[in-house]
Amino acid sequence: MNRQNMIYNIIEVANTHGGSFDYLKSLVEEFKDFNQNTGIKFQPFKYDQIALSDFSWYHVYEELYFNHDQWTTIIDQAANHKDIWIDVFDSYSIEVIKNNFDKIYGLKLQASILLNKNILKALTELDLKDKKIILNVSGFEINEIKNVVSKFNKFLEGVEILLQIGFQGYPTKLEDSGLVKIKAIQNSFNNELVFADHIDANDEDALWLPVFAATLGVNMIEKHIKHSVLETKYDHYSSLTVDKYKTYISNLKRYSSLVKKEFITPEEIIYLEKSEQIPVLNTDKNRGDLLSWDDFDFKRTDEKGLNTSQLEKLIFNGNILTTNKSANETILKEDLKKVTIATIIAVRFKSSRLKSKALKKIGDLTSIEYCIKNALKFENINHTIIATSNLESDAALVNHTYRDNVIFHKGDPDDVIKRYLYIIRDLKIDIIVRVTGDMPFISNEILQILLKSHFETGADYTVASKAAVGTNLEIINSQALEIIQGHFPKADYSEYMTWYFQNNPEYFKLNFVDLPQELVRDYRLTLDYEEDLIMFNEIENHFVEKGTVYSLKELFNFLDANKDVVEINSKLTLTYKTNQKLIDTLNRVTKIN
Repeated sequence: MNRQNMIYNIIEVANTHGGSFDYLKSLVEEFKDFNQNTGIKFQPFKYDQIALSDFSWYHVYEELYFNHDQWTTIIDQAANHKDIWIDVFDSYSIEVIKNNFDKIYGLKLQASILLNKNILKALTELDLKDKKIILNVSGFEINEIKNVVSKFNKFLEGVEILLQIGFQGYPTKLEDSGLVKIKAIQNSFNNELVFADHIDANDEDALWLPVFAATLGVNMIEKHIKHSVLETKYDHYSSLTVDKYKTYISNLKRYSSLVKKEFITPEEIIYLEKSEQIPVLNTDKNRGDLLSWDDFDFKRTDEKGLNTSQLEKLIFNGNILTTNKSANETILKEDLKKVTIATIIAVRFKSSRLKSKALKKIGDLTSIEYCIKNALKFENINHTIIATSNLESDAALVNHTYRDNVIFHKGDPDDVIKRYLYIIRDLKIDIIVRVTGDMPFISNEILQILLKSHFETGADYTVASKAAVGTNLEIINSQALEIIQGHFPKADYSEYMTWYFQNNPEYFKLNFVDLPQELVRDYRLTLDYEEDLIMFNEIENHFVEKGTVYSLKELFNFLDANKDVVEINSKLTLTYKTNQKLIDTLNRVTKIN
């Protein structure tokens, strides 16, 4: 584009063709003489990709549809004398762009498309460095525009982003034209500005308003056009014929008051609410499920529902479904609730390798109290629970809960899943953090990383890909445990709960998280042998002498610098990783058939 300080014009065809291919060809020919600093914009979309069938304009969209060959013909015709711009609405728009990629000069995304994550993902797969992209930001506040621009700059690195104001209403009033936004956006962004004018074509303002916008600093003007002779069925409201399109007359005084209007008008908000593509489920979801963006498509629909921004704040902030939902349904605020999360620490006196290890002392505390102390540092947790058996031999653990607010729960001595589910149901817990009592060095830093990823991915089960033995944590949805019990009414070997999830990936959404390297080591920090206890007391004595309350990072720094302490238990192995007979048994008994 060679603007040479001239305003660049985009001729907007929109849907004036009414689905008539002959109309469209004739219209392109009629405007062929506008060939300096001028582009022409088309709107290819497919009815079942832009909207659900319940949308009021769905049948019109069917009427307006052109196939790929037709779009190629039109683009070839128009490219002889103009730059080609494409409005992106859905995956069909993307296909048209791919098929005619070398002829496409730029793309435009309407305000109602900007939060469509599927479209953004598809654009990242194209090499758009030589293209320009217009983002229409009508209906967005300045801080929201900043977020949108930041996101597009991140995912479409090197692509020139232009910001457009103006939306099409029926009618679009003069006070809704958006002139007030020009200076405000210029003060916040370095991007070039585009003005989309949708004033009534029969009003004299239609010839003057875009010129006035140019005097305020916009770089491009977008105007709708229509055929001068053939009947125009749709989008004729703001469309100019050839003779009117030639005239831009300025009257700056008349428009000077418009820059004082509020940034977003009520009509503009209504427009965005009616036209925005909102998240709709692409699969059935059950009560108790977490949600992620993988569960959604983005469509226009007449059904009420949370938009992308509203939903993002809820599902990534620890909310869970309260009801069953079907594919193509929207999500309402009342469909979600804040999750209840509990840390459940499984512990028993039964131990063949280190008798009554839960009562072994690490410094002044028993090992189970040491574990509970660190569990109570976990943030975003509603309950901390000790889950032991209902056998008399484990009853003494009630005296080692460390704090009065720690819940002491007794349950099935062998079926740990059943033991968990009893207290889960009683307290209406949605998500558990699984800990075993032989893990004294659990860390809130690791937990928060795992929880964040758990909510972002909508997982059933989350665990770190790699961590020091005794520091990894498992985040498990209660609903997933219910499914396990449904398949295993008596869950043998359920103290090895991990296998029931990782051995059944076709039933559960598993999420393996790579921790920052500063939180990952090969050290052994689980209590099974006397050597473990000796090592743990070496750690505790060091920090007691320093008078320091230490984090996992500081513990690792100490071990990194004291290999003699690491050597105390480094030769010990984990039975469930080295005993092949046990491994074979676990793979067999935990597999859902």
